[in-house]
Amino acid sequence: MLLREVEYAKPGSVAQALELLAANDGARALAGGQTLINVMKARAASPDMLVDLNGLAELRGIELAADGTLTIGAMTTYTELMRSAEAKARPILGEVCATIADVQVRNRGTIGGNVCANDPTNHLPPLMVAVGARMTIAGAAGEREVTAEEFFLGVYMTAVGQGELLTKIAIPAGKKDGFAAVTLGTEGTCICNAAATVNGSVRVALGCVDAVPVLVTADSPDGIAEAVRAAGIEPPSDVHASAEYRLHLAAVLATRAAQEAAAR
Repeated sequence: MLLREVEYAKPGSVAQALELLAANDGARALAGGQTLINVMKARAASPDMLVDLNGLAELRGIELAADGTLTIGAMTTYTELMRSAEAKARPILGEVCATIADVQVRNRGTIGGNVCANDPTNHLPPLMVAVGARMTIAGAAGEREVTAEEFFLGVYMTAVGQGELLTKIAIPAGKKDGFAAVTLGTEGTCICNAAATVNGSVRVALGCVDAVPVLVTADSPDGIAEAVRAAGIEPPSDVHASAEYRLHLAAVLATRAAQEAAAR
């Protein structure tokens, strides 16, 4: 289906982009477009204006600080992160990005676009929660920082409000991470996924079982499955999996991700 007519703007700075988004209630930021353009074609979203962020170098780039903190610009693509020498400080990021969709999507899709879409089947929201990421949001009043747990509010909903932009993501130092998923085909969306980090105790964030990633903790990988079952999770049922099967997958994948993290 063809797109309906929509106004298009290409700002020269983040400040200009914020002005455009704040001045137009029907404006949407255009990052990689791998989700937004498709939902516009399906008439599931009908923004009045697209504010193209692709020319904004200040939203790109990956920096590694002396303390091991990794800062990723929101417009950094999956492929750029996969190839980044700095991102090797937290290898799980590139490893998970390498499993997202296909080469074309990875070349265009952005880290910020993935987390801001907050599709429950996406790979990155649970990963951001598991690794303890902090998200910087810019608006007319300046910048504010929220944790990944505070960032995800509901299906397709995040802490980024009208007239605001996610500008960067900061991820603390760490290497003991794991990720496990069951997907629709080799490069399809997730039926269930789990991201884990081990730093003494085990921290696992589950995707596809609720509107936002569900965080579960345990003392060891051996106890994470029971922690998942005791968490009171009520996954949805759909044509791909029943609620019972998703809950079973959540426990299995949480264990796999935790074991992978502990083994690094």
